[in-house]
Amino acid sequence: MDEEEIEQDEQEEISEEEGEPSERGIAVFDPLRRYLMEIRKYPLLSKEEEHRLAVLSKVLDCEDGEDPLQAITTLVLSHLRLAASIAMEYKHLPFDTMDLIQEGNVGLMQAIKKFDPFREIRVATYATWWIRAYILKYIIQNWRLVRIGTTEVQRKLFFNLSKERDRLEKLGFTVGTKLLADHFHVKEKEVIDVEQRLSWGQEVSIDEPIHDGGEEGSDNGLLHQIASQEIGMAQQLEEDQLKTLFQSKLKAFYKTLNTRDAEILSNRILSDAPITLDTLGIQYGISKERVRQLEENIVKKLRKFIKQEIKDSDEIFS
Repeated sequence: MDEEEIEQDEQEEISEEEGEPSERGIAVFDPLRRYLMEIRKYPLLSKEEEHRLAVLSKVLDCEDGEDPLQAITTLVLSHLRLAASIAMEYKHLPFDTMDLIQEGNVGLMQAIKKFDPFREIRVATYATWWIRAYILKYIIQNWRLVRIGTTEVQRKLFFNLSKERDRLEKLGFTVGTKLLADHFHVKEKEVIDVEQRLSWGQEVSIDEPIHDGGEEGSDNGLLHQIASQEIGMAQQLEEDQLKTLFQSKLKAFYKTLNTRDAEILSNRILSDAPITLDTLGIQYGISKERVRQLEENIVKKLRKFIKQEIKDSDEIFS
């Protein structure tokens, strides 16, 4: 994009943004129009001046008193109109144009940072790619709450799927997912996935009220239509009763054990911080393997005891 094209685009953008004054003659402040007018204050650079500033911007310490930071600033300011011009290409999308312009400005600064002044290209040519990339990234990330276009294939399909479908239909083809997948050299499943996501309706807040004729201010939002994940009162009461019953039977089971087995049950099997097999082996003067065998036997005894005492007790040991 050369200087003449940028100038022409700017004139079109400002003229499109200028609206008729209201009947009372009150001017409405338009931040976009104001911004476009402000950035026109910064002149475009000649090729020679641009090259000089680009070289200066890469110097860490200038002895002749010139400031590399000022060179970078001048390069950025002189190309703000380029970023605005590219952003205006996407103003038909449901995004604030100023947001798109600011994303383009971020891409512009990244381009200035990476620009090589010794390559035979202008800053505008190099920066165009970065500006457009940042704008498209912003569009993809904010298109929906549920993100799409998170992979390179999805991004390609996101921007080209509908256009290619329309083009093929105009040529008389019966367009299906297989034909589109072959054209884009992707899997058919990926085309179906992107089509499904693009066909979803706009996301709605769970606080959005449902207009069903109810009284105004009533709790009729989507949030109140979602099933609660909390345990019901009846289920909670049942679990509490089962827990109490199990604890009472556990006390009875303790009475059937000798002192050593009771301590293994308490300190190893039922403990939140169980003692190691080595520690128990040293305590009772037996091997670690013997402690493990005793632990298994106690668990088997406990299962058998509970099954005898409580009907339908399989869930306890599931």
